[in-house]
Amino acid sequence: MTDFELLFSLFAAFQIKHFLCDFPLQREFMIAKKGSENWDFFIPLLIHSSVHAFFSLAIILVVNSNLWWLAIVDLIVHFIMDRIKSGRRYLGRFQDTTKAVYWNIFGFDQMVHHFTHYTIIWFLVHHGL
Repeated sequence: MTDFELLFSLFAAFQIKHFLCDFPLQREFMIAKKGSENWDFFIPLLIHSSVHAFFSLAIILVVNSNLWWLAIVDLIVHFIMDRIKSGRRYLGRFQDTTKAVYWNIFGFDQMVHHFTHYTIIWFLVHHGL
């Protein structure tokens, strides 16, 4: 497989992974608790972030199992970004979906997740098969 083919395959794999983990696999209890002001956000958000890490790990292991730790990076970044986006003391105070600020925050969240994937992809292509 050429570097270009690997790169394209990884972009596709991470795009599919992101959609599956952030939408169909994110259950209602995860969504409902992420913005909680007390610590009951922690377990649902950790489960959601762990789902992301698990699927990232599956992709990473196919390419280079020595880079398994990148899945932990994905877990940490996803957890922190989603908490900032959802926490009522942070950006979660902007919940009105009719306002542009909500959609700007949602877009920023998605961009951070994609840049996390791009970083993982860079490592995998640089240290690939």
